[in-house]
Amino acid sequence: MGTVEKVGAIAGFSLKTLVVTTIGILLFGMYIGVLIFGENSLTVLQQLKEKKQNLVQEGVRLKNKNQHLQKAYFELKQLEPKEG
Repeated sequence: MGTVEKVGAIAGFSLKTLVVTTIGILLFGMYIGVLIFGENSLTVLQQLKEKKQNLVQEGVRLKNKNQHLQKAYFELKQLEPKEG
């Protein structure tokens, strides 16, 4: 085995194979990073689920408040003298 062949081979792999594998691993790592921390990530999905739950609760609270206010309004409306 010559010197040139030893320089181009590490642990039985060619330099080209190592470079392609390294680039592939880096790209896959970047993809996973974007998937976890990016604009359309799992973190954002969890935050949106929490926000949706809070908005649903707020909607229920506002509907209940609206019912009470309508009841008070109609009670006051019945107390007004009728013009006729």
